[in-house]
Amino acid sequence: MSQSRNATRRDFLKSFAAATATLAVAPDLGRFLRNDRSANRPNIVLVFTDDLGYADVGCYGAKGFETPILDQMASRGMRFTDFYVSQAVCSASRASLLTGCYSERVSIQGALGPWAEIGLNPEEETIARMLKRQGYATAIFGKWHLGHHKEFLPLSHGFDEYFGLPYSNDMWPFGYDGKPPADRRKAGYPSLPLIDGYEKVGEIRNLQDQASLTTRYTERAVRFIEKNKNRPFFLYLPHSMPHTPIAASTKFRGKSERGLYGDVIMEIDWSVGEIVKTLRTHGLESDTLMIFTSDNGPWLNFGDYGGSALPLREGKGTMFEGGCRVPCIMQWPGHIPAGIECHETAATIDILPTIAAVTGAPLPQKPIDGVNILPLLEGEANAKPRDHYFFYYDRQLRAVRRGEWKLFFPHTSRSYLGVKPGKDGQPGPYAQVNVGLELYDLKNDLSETRNVAERHPEIVTELQQLAETAREELGDALTGRKGKGVQLPGRRSWSRPERVSHLAAGATITFEHAPSARYPGTNDTLVDGLRGSRDFTDGRWQGFEGDDLVAVIDLGKVVPIQDVACGFLQNQTSWIFFPTAVEIALSRDGRTFELADRLQIKTEADLEPRVEDYSMQLKSTPARYVRVRAINVGTCPQGHLGAGGKAWLFADEIIVR
Repeated sequence: MSQSRNATRRDFLKSFAAATATLAVAPDLGRFLRNDRSANRPNIVLVFTDDLGYADVGCYGAKGFETPILDQMASRGMRFTDFYVSQAVCSASRASLLTGCYSERVSIQGALGPWAEIGLNPEEETIARMLKRQGYATAIFGKWHLGHHKEFLPLSHGFDEYFGLPYSNDMWPFGYDGKPPADRRKAGYPSLPLIDGYEKVGEIRNLQDQASLTTRYTERAVRFIEKNKNRPFFLYLPHSMPHTPIAASTKFRGKSERGLYGDVIMEIDWSVGEIVKTLRTHGLESDTLMIFTSDNGPWLNFGDYGGSALPLREGKGTMFEGGCRVPCIMQWPGHIPAGIECHETAATIDILPTIAAVTGAPLPQKPIDGVNILPLLEGEANAKPRDHYFFYYDRQLRAVRRGEWKLFFPHTSRSYLGVKPGKDGQPGPYAQVNVGLELYDLKNDLSETRNVAERHPEIVTELQQLAETAREELGDALTGRKGKGVQLPGRRSWSRPERVSHLAAGATITFEHAPSARYPGTNDTLVDGLRGSRDFTDGRWQGFEGDDLVAVIDLGKVVPIQDVACGFLQNQTSWIFFPTAVEIALSRDGRTFELADRLQIKTEADLEPRVEDYSMQLKSTPARYVRVRAINVGTCPQGHLGAGGKAWLFADEIIVR
């Protein structure tokens, strides 16, 4: 028995000595430890730029500046030629990237500003939350833009670390040139906060501060990699640049022939290089799937301070190819073949399910819209994971693509054609274009210049039928459809009661001017007993663009009416103003109305979102019909960013007692 124990001890010591010797000669202890971890738990690095155009990377045809790091990344990995975002605008695009859903499904639209009362719902499954459950360290350094209140910030969505801006770098009380702005809307913006975790740690006050952002984000990213080199990690690096106002640090300013815009892109290229260098230093490059792409196309009306999408049509804010087709490069040595071009349709919504596939993470339980494109990354012959793609903007289903065919549905779009772009950081105007039922062959007409709908009616019919599946699931403001698969955004709590009982609840209501179809209120929204929340897109408000609210409520019988009240929203950053006056008229027969009261309202410049309930006492006047007239401001006043454009009037429940 004693000899047996001694032999066992000798064997253990011999094995321990051998292992110790291995560790002693290993140049990197972390590498030794990593070799023992599961092969299907690669690190994920996702670099997401802001307003970078399709032609703003060297290997995509950039002119006037060079991007050697990104070009090398493409030569060592895969370059996508047909890669899309879900919407060509900041917040919507980012929501889709992180959730694998069209932004319509998660109800994040446009670009959330400093007064936004909504954000990405904390119940959504983000890439960060999915990977955190798999034991990943998670971090974001850069622009968030999915809600700036604590309950919406990154640490509430599965990230361990966050350092950056809560929204776009132009949402500050200065112009694009860093000087005091001419319009009072911009002047009323709060200071631009720099946040670490949940806490504000500084402010971006000038262009010099803007110029430090790319470097500061990169330095934090490098430290995160070094700190987590011995465990799997997810690093999300959403740069604030090249969204205007653009600025480059002194080490890059004046380096490119293209001017400041080129300098900014060269610094982003340097940033990617610092990440790659850090991965190589710690032997992590082959263990890391690295993705580089953009949130939408270039902001073309900034001219020399904006990017390029050539030969694609249009840019940011449109769902033509220049707005939503973006550069995308993926690298994963030993897994993604080197130097490959992928011409299959893919999108940012496909990144989450693809990461789930390569890490072994379960997919979210809620429905998502992305597909796993790992077969494309692995170079699988004839792989075609995505059959079609829907192009939404502002809840409007504007187009659908299948194969090389892209069908547009009638809508009005922003355009940059026929107007002179801005210069030296000042924006030029937008144009508008009316789009009809238009079919484009992207294989032979990448610039979307030749409408061939009449020549291919069978393709038009096929894509129209396909679009119906999107409308049923996600809705479509162009056709007044509500989608059954739409989920609520995150909303801040509201101090007033959600429900209210009154005589008009459930009554019949008719309008002189139809409410706008762009917002999800129904015909009975003003008499359904539900009060509006802080979010004017929640379906509890009726929006009128340029029109007055004129509504007649039929109570069903003559009753004594003591008072009538109606709530109105003001959110001037979204062009929504209080009415200038509210009138209440009563009638017994629905034909002859007598004015019961009129309230004059003074509209002032005020960028804080507000709700006011305007109530009028009527002394128990008998009536069956109640007519409410609220006078719209009509047009945005001088000094407002939208001066001369149509103002919005948003009404809440009409309460009759």
